[in-house]
Parts: sequence; C-alpha cells; structure tokens
Amino acid sequence: MSTPSAWETAWASAQPAISTIQTSLGQSSSPNPRIIRVGQLDSELLDQELSSLLQEPINRALPLISNTLKSRFEPELAFLIQLVLYKFSVWDTGASYGAKLQDLRYVAGKQQGSTRTTVGSRIPRRTLLAHGALTLLLPYLRERLRSHALSNAWPDAPSSDRRRKAWDLLDNLETTHTLLGLLNFTMFLWNGRYRTLADRLLRMRLVPCRRQVKRDVSYEFMNRQMVWHAFTEFLLFLLPLIDAKTVRKRVYRLGGWLSPQSLLTLLPEKPLARLGITLSQQSSASLKKQGKYANLAENECAICLENASFNLNPSDPSNAFTTIAATPVHSDNPDAQDDVPSHPIHIPYITSCGHLYCYYCLAERMVQVADGEDEERAWECLRCGEEVKQADRYSVEVPEVDDLDVSGSEYEFSSDLDMYTDMSGSMGSYSESALSE
Repeated sequence: MSTPSAWETAWASAQPAISTIQTSLGQSSSPNPRIIRVGQLDSELLDQELSSLLQEPINRALPLISNTLKSRFEPELAFLIQLVLYKFSVWDTGASYGAKLQDLRYVAGKQQGSTRTTVGSRIPRRTLLAHGALTLLLPYLRERLRSHALSNAWPDAPSSDRRRKAWDLLDNLETTHTLLGLLNFTMFLWNGRYRTLADRLLRMRLVPCRRQVKRDVSYEFMNRQMVWHAFTEFLLFLLPLIDAKTVRKRVYRLGGWLSPQSLLTLLPEKPLARLGITLSQQSSASLKKQGKYANLAENECAICLENASFNLNPSDPSNAFTTIAATPVHSDNPDAQDDVPSHPIHIPYITSCGHLYCYYCLAERMVQVADGEDEERAWECLRCGEEVKQADRYSVEVPEVDDLDVSGSEYEFSSDLDMYTDMSGSMGSYSESALSE
C-alpha cells in the first residue's frame, strides 16, 4: 500500500480549521448595507418634481374654464395627485418613483408575522396607512386650516378670542414641527437612517434594493450642459457681429447661381445641343441679369415687397394687403396695372439701370451698402441684378397746351350763376363792417 502524498496530508490536516471557519460564517449575521444619504435626498427631490410636473398642466388648464377654479381647488388637486402616486408606488411596490430611480426601497423596523402586508411592498398595511396619513393627509389639512384662518382674519382677532388662540396654537405647532424636522435632519446626516419625522415615528427607512451597493456617478449630463452653455455664450458674442442683411443677400445670390437656368448658362453649347437643349445668347444674357423681382409690376416697389416678405408681424400696416410669399409677383395680365398696387412707389427715384423705387427704400439700401464693410461698393437692383451707381428723382414730362379752346359752344355757363358768382359787394361790405367795428 502506497504512502499518502504531501498534498493529501496537508488537506487532511486542514479539515478541522475549514469546518471551524464554515461554522463561524454560518452563525455570523450579514453586514449591514451601505447607507447612501445623497440617494435618499435625491429621491425626495425627484418625487417633488414629478408631482409638480403632473400638476402644472392642470393648473394652466383650470383658468381657461374659470378664473376661480385654481385658487379654490389647488390644494385638493395636489392632494389627489400625491395620493395617486402614493398608491401606485409606495403602497404597491414599497418604494416611491424617486426611490426606484435611486435603487432604494422602504423597510419597516418591526414586522410581526400575523400582521397583514401588501403584496409588493411587504410592509404592514397599518404602517402604510399611518405613513400616508402623516405625509399626505396631515399637510393637506394644515394647508386648508391655514387658508381658512387667513381668510377669516384669525390673526387679527383679539387675544382673548378663541380664533386668535387657535391661530397661536397652530403657529406654535408649526414652529415645533420645524424644530423637530431640523433635529431629525441633523440625525439623518449623522447616521442616515430616517429621512423624515414620519419615517422615524413609524420606523420606516430606505435601504438599497441590492446587497452590493454601487453608486454610478455619471458626469455626462453635466458635461453636456457645460458644452451647451459655452456654445450659447459663444453665439451671444458672435451673432451681434454678423450682418443679417449681408448674409441674406449672399444666400439669395447663391440661390440664383444654383438655379437650373443659371447652371445651364455655365455649360458649353455643344453638350446642350446634343441633349436637345437650345439656349440663345439673348436668353442667357437675360437670365444672368434677371433679378429676384424681375416680373414685378412697374408701379410697385420691389424693396417694399422684399421687406414685407420678411416682416412676420400681421399688425404692421405694410402687411395689411399683402401675403408673405417667397416667389415674386408676376404681372403678365395687362389689366394688372389698373389694379391698386399692394406696394405703391412713394416719391419715385430712378436708378442707373432704369428701374423705379421709393426714395426712402432706395436711400436706405444704398446707405447700408456704403456704411458696411463689404467687398462690393454698390447695391444690386432687385429687378435686373445690376449694380446701382446713382439714383435721380423721377420726373414725368407733361405736354404744354398753348391753345386751349374754351369757346362758348364747349363751355356754356348758365345765366343763373351770375347772381351767385358776383359776391364782391357782399364781401366788401362784410369787410368794411368788420373794419368799422
């Protein structure tokens, strides 16, 4: 029979020590999970934000029905929302929605075996009823009692009146509750067990849902906020330095260059002829010089129309008879000249290219171009696209009529008008009487 090896001898000698360690581990209690105070405070803030988020749209909708509904039923509305949230969170699952986000749940300090508990929360129903009454019903009754006392002038009553005594008692109770809440919060920061007074009275505390507690700290949201804040500050610094009208003009010019008709003029004629596209020199030249409002009626100002297209205020008088549109107005109808123009020309001035504009509109555009630090020193006409070098007052030559035939056959006056037209005597007498007085 062979002798046992060295490792078998070591294993046999270590068996008593191993059994002793296993026995001690089975008898020892599990270590208490780590209590995170920040998670408990964050869960309370999340619950408050959720309640206000659900209540805000209802508060905005109530004044649309009646102006007094919000002031009359706002406490009841807040109590109803918090009651519904409490039923579907703490009562059913043993944790509020904020506590679930922080991976926390409620546990009761002493749970008797005969006590009936809810299915999801595993907390006695009496404890949950008392907790709901302390956290929901008591603040609602306090708010209603305080508003009733203020509306009936309890603080202004005499000191011997029962209403004044009730108000002083309510004030003392609120002061005591605030002081006890401060002491409880100090103790919570010390040991992290009971977050509120109701939790301490009922021995309910928040514990982690898992035995291994690991707090995942993510700075993704903070980094995103910092980036957006820096980007916003940069835009606030950059936007005042950009001339919006210059950018708009460049965009319009780029859109005109990228139009199909303009792109056809850049292609050679032979490939176009092979494709069956004919483009004469006259048409290509006209396309190059055609502006945005080339088809606008001659009795309308193109600058006024362009300004109206960017004016989104419907109360502006200049937009009263116009519709904001991106396409220019065409005047192929010969009767269009007889209609009342939507943008008439006031104090017409003719440009060097031969088009009419309002004096104020034309002067404003030319002054802007002259004052701006632009490469181009001239303003481009909105009708033909040419540079405007100068502008003069537009005058219409009226033919002089030397021989005006006013014979009696054409102009006959009634003899009855003599008695009305000769008023020199009456005017003279009136003036003499006035001077004599």
